[in-house]
Amino acid sequence: MPDGSILKGAQGNFPYDRSLAYGYRATVASAQDPAQALSDIRNLERFLHAVPWLRPDPLAGLDQMPVDEIASRREAIPAGVLGRHRSNPLYPPQVPDLIGVKDRHYLDRTGLQQQRGIVDLMRYAALNQGGDDLANYDGFIPADFGNFKKLPDPADPDSVGGRYSDEQLYALALYVYSLQPPPNPNKSDALAASGKKIFEREGCAGCHTPPLYTNNKLTLAEGFRPPPGAEQKYDILPISVGTDPNLTLMTRRGTGYYKVPSLKGVWYRGMFGHSGWCATLEDWFSPARLRDDYVPTGFKPYGAKTYAVKGHPFGLDLNAEDKQALIAFLKTL
Repeated sequence: MPDGSILKGAQGNFPYDRSLAYGYRATVASAQDPAQALSDIRNLERFLHAVPWLRPDPLAGLDQMPVDEIASRREAIPAGVLGRHRSNPLYPPQVPDLIGVKDRHYLDRTGLQQQRGIVDLMRYAALNQGGDDLANYDGFIPADFGNFKKLPDPADPDSVGGRYSDEQLYALALYVYSLQPPPNPNKSDALAASGKKIFEREGCAGCHTPPLYTNNKLTLAEGFRPPPGAEQKYDILPISVGTDPNLTLMTRRGTGYYKVPSLKGVWYRGMFGHSGWCATLEDWFSPARLRDDYVPTGFKPYGAKTYAVKGHPFGLDLNAEDKQALIAFLKTL
């Protein structure tokens, strides 16, 4: 936090991708064989992000990219946003808040994993520890580093770095479930009370339903049509709020959906939107973000001088006083 305090389980703000960019440049600069070092970096990017069955390929041109361009794509990702595995440096997810995750029905920005109980959280932890590298994506196998064609022996700990025991996964999940929100310094005053009325008047509770301030449903990405039977298996809100669909349609985290996020704890979080384009709530509720000449205060894709943050128009047409009151209310949650 700005005062130097640390909130356990809150959104992390270590600039991971920028440190990785530094490592890429340093590795090639100090290598005895710079060409091999660059080839290894390209393979690492494929391991993390390739979706070769899509056309056009989201990693098209990687084989011709110099290390400076690969690193620059990473440097464009600020703290609070992460180009994690199965995403893409151009479509990274916002770093999540683990406080209150016990009450979430879907994990990941794209609702990649249902959470029906603690076993699902344990499974999700094991997957993110490397189990999902053993997946076979239509012939692309991340764990076969460099070749990406052959499934290694899952019993070989070197193939995915091993995994925690069931007892360890259970302990980890219990710890995550135990995380509690910090004391909120934003008190309910007259301005926040006015903001609560605006929240109710504008129908925000339809998606961000109290007391969790999420309805725990999935929304459709723009252009996605669920397969037959999906509505029986998942809790789908059959609308799209028009945000950028690429994270869920162009990466290995793709489901075609985005989960409705909880608004609890927004006072200590930042980088709003599923790819963290807006650093503050004030930025998120500014209609200027819809314009093509907008310069995001959070994540801006590499190579873009400006970037319109489309979608989720709710609240953008409020007058300045109502917007101030709404934000005051949201910061009390």
